Amino acid sequence: MSAGACAFKNRCVSLLCCSFCRHVLSSRGMKAVLLADSETELYSTDIPPSQAVDFVGSCYFTDICRCKLKDVACLKCGNIVGYHVIVPCKSCLLSCNNGHFWMFHGKAVFGVNRMDPSGMNLLLWGNLPDTEEKESEEESFGLSEEECIR
Repeated sequence: MSAGACAFKNRCVSLLCCSFCRHVLSSRGMKAVLLADSETELYSTDIPPSQAVDFVGSCYFTDICRCKLKDVACLKCGNIVGYHVIVPCKSCLLSCNNGHFWMFHGKAVFGVNRMDPSGMNLLLWGNLPDTEEKESEEESFGLSEEECIR
């Protein structure tokens, strides 16, 4: 995560679901905005959603910055739901960012705020497990798609 990562510790953690088929894409989503265009709403995650999305198409660059991107599609319905920043550009790396390189379009996914273990408070990024624990946390989250739809 970037030097400004502490600014993100109080953000809510969201369960991300595909807007087209409601397939769960990630249990570690964060509401975000595009660094190059703050009007564009996104969600991001810090670990590859390998069991939920796959790469489609060729790599490309945007007009706004020089990040190298590649689209990702939902494995269940095949719709493009976001992109992976394959190689971030210097400008974006130097900007205030959350260190997430898996981005989801705001209109292609929806987020459901997660609750902490007590069930009384929203789960915040500052309370998530360390990097080494991420993969096991992701696998053990275990929410059904029905819970996502609620």
